[in-house]
Amino acid sequence: MRGLKPDTTVYEQLTDQDEFKEELWQYLNRRVSELRIVTGRERARQHAGLLARIEQDYGVDRYLMLSLWGNESSFGDVVDNPKYMRPVIPALAALAYGAPRRRAYWEQELINALIIVDRGWAEPKNMIGSWAGAMGHTQWMPEVWLHMGVDYDKDGHIYPYGKPDDALAGTAHYLVARGGYRRGEAWGCEVKVPEGLRHHGAHSYEGWHRLGVRRADGKPFARPNDEARLRVPVEGGPAFLVGKNFSAVMSYNPAFAYALAVCHLADRIRGEKPFVTPFPGSERALTLAELQEIQRRLTALGFDTGGTDGRAGRDTMRAVRAFQRKVGLEPADGYPGLAVLSRLRKGL
Repeated sequence: MRGLKPDTTVYEQLTDQDEFKEELWQYLNRRVSELRIVTGRERARQHAGLLARIEQDYGVDRYLMLSLWGNESSFGDVVDNPKYMRPVIPALAALAYGAPRRRAYWEQELINALIIVDRGWAEPKNMIGSWAGAMGHTQWMPEVWLHMGVDYDKDGHIYPYGKPDDALAGTAHYLVARGGYRRGEAWGCEVKVPEGLRHHGAHSYEGWHRLGVRRADGKPFARPNDEARLRVPVEGGPAFLVGKNFSAVMSYNPAFAYALAVCHLADRIRGEKPFVTPFPGSERALTLAELQEIQRRLTALGFDTGGTDGRAGRDTMRAVRAFQRKVGLEPADGYPGLAVLSRLRKGL
């Protein structure tokens, strides 16, 4: 710790009011994008052997692993990008000192990071991650690196950067050990629910079938004896039966929207179709070319999107919101969708 300069810019992140109030369908459109689907399928081919071994050793579906990887670091593309990542020890030191509401948590994570260094797994300069200290391909906090990590490539140390072997295997280990992931079970599926059914609690898929619930795609339930719960996140939108493996994903990030995005992206990478029932007021997701067109047009008009990579990240959303306010598009929610594209094509 000698000579360490705390990264006090993390306090801005703690109190950042620049939040976007997204509808669930907007969140899903951004996270289950054409870019992620195409890239996920390419990574599935590139890492077929690794994914098959992890699937065999831990029982975690390879497409779910790919989706987590895509959601956490864009399949490794932003792992060491200084635009998104920073040295974590100065960040954790600042949080341990100046974030009193969770001081004990940040202190422990700082100590965990130092233990990783003490074990020789990493040099401090190489430990870069989010402002909150999450690192590597699947964004491990130091505690997860320390206790759930796996030396899957057998090189003598656990390392969530570089090759994805340790990161993906360690995350699979986490899903099983802490999330209770069950080999062979589906996360769930979209369903059609009879009018007026408001049944709560867990039932087998066969039990739901007896109540009149059917898969939205018309296929039979693959494992009728597995248990699931009915979730309708938006009234009038798609309904879902979600099982134990959906809960396992929520153990990684407890937001329902996050888990649904991960599970849906996994299905799309696998080759399955979008949801059958639309969300109220929703629109289709933009194609990669359309999103890049939005970024190019915004940049040309002086609204900086931070690049034209086809990722609808915070820079793009800020630029979209500024454009919406400039031209009077309501709501000025920062969502890069069809309405924004249409207005951009008309010019200022």
